[in-house]
Amino acid sequence: MRVVYVCADPGLPVFGRKGGSVHVQEVIRGMRRAGHQVELLATRLGGDAPADLADVAVTALPPIARGPAATREEAGRRANDGLSRALDALGPVDLVYERYSLWSSAAMAWARRVQVPAVLEVNAPLIDEQAEHRSLVDRHEAEACAAAAFADATAVVAVSEPVAAWVRTRTPAPGRVHVVGNGVDPERIVARPRVHRPERFTIGFVGTLKPWHGLDTLVDAFALLASGDPTYWLLVVGDGPGAGVLSEGIERRGLAPVVTLTGAVDPLAVPGYLHAMDVAVAPYPDLDRFYFSPLKLYEYLAAGVPVVASGVGQVAEVIDDGRTGVLCPPGDAGALARAIAGLRADPCRRAAMARAGREEVVAHHSWDGVVRRILTLAGAKTEQAA
Repeated sequence: MRVVYVCADPGLPVFGRKGGSVHVQEVIRGMRRAGHQVELLATRLGGDAPADLADVAVTALPPIARGPAATREEAGRRANDGLSRALDALGPVDLVYERYSLWSSAAMAWARRVQVPAVLEVNAPLIDEQAEHRSLVDRHEAEACAAAAFADATAVVAVSEPVAAWVRTRTPAPGRVHVVGNGVDPERIVARPRVHRPERFTIGFVGTLKPWHGLDTLVDAFALLASGDPTYWLLVVGDGPGAGVLSEGIERRGLAPVVTLTGAVDPLAVPGYLHAMDVAVAPYPDLDRFYFSPLKLYEYLAAGVPVVASGVGQVAEVIDDGRTGVLCPPGDAGALARAIAGLRADPCRRAAMARAGREEVVAHHSWDGVVRRILTLAGAKTEQAA
């Protein structure tokens, strides 16, 4: 099957280091492992493709120039014409797969016009995000673009139920909206035996450093642990807009000597950092709307690292409290610290959680399984190539 993957989001480098970048690459890998030919149309590449994707045919869509918000929005809408022309130039395809972006509606319309199945993947309520956290001048037009794309798609796959609910209020075909969470490649991220090091117990975090990731709670919890035991170590893997505040908080508390901040790392380097962790955390706060499907959870579990996470949203669905990890009240640094200390005191429990977590993602949350479910929803062929 010939699949064209479309990412018209100017803020997402498809070959970059963001979580969204990893998502794009993993879905493409899953499709290729299933025997399908994948071609990529993207507005922002973000560098060279990883070695295993170097042979993917790539069409670079015209960039969206920087400027005032209204100018960028208009440019985003005009970019639909270029996307339609790029699709026309490809010739016959069997499936159009698009990662939803704010102003893109042409790919789904094109697929409907030429009568091929089309999947629209929705990872967040982008209109609300843009209005609340950035700048949105023409909300009416953003809503119109979204409604058109949702209506034209054969299937809309949302990463969580709150995202799916957001889409259903904007489409005349809510029955075509489905929830398919994120996944992990258990062949890329494998479990490794833990080496007991009494002189250091490493608490790890992987992800973009943003306010809604609960990093303030993590630092508070770590301060409680480190104040009574200097063998605790904090490893934070990632970068983002919250890096400065995080670093300042660590310095202010005198924790810098027992903290490692890696900054941005290549996705291929993440497994090595995971294997250095004794416990991994996802300390999300109590948000009004928790609509995420955190990649980090699946990566922690695949690496065989015991997880301590906030019991919110999809996190509480993925983590089986007491079996594959420990759930804590969101925003409660004391509870987070106690959960970590409890796991440190019980190596047998940590080992059992590590095994159970790994088994869970291999059985139910691999990218290959995610791709199979999505293609089935679109009515596309899913046979593994011989």
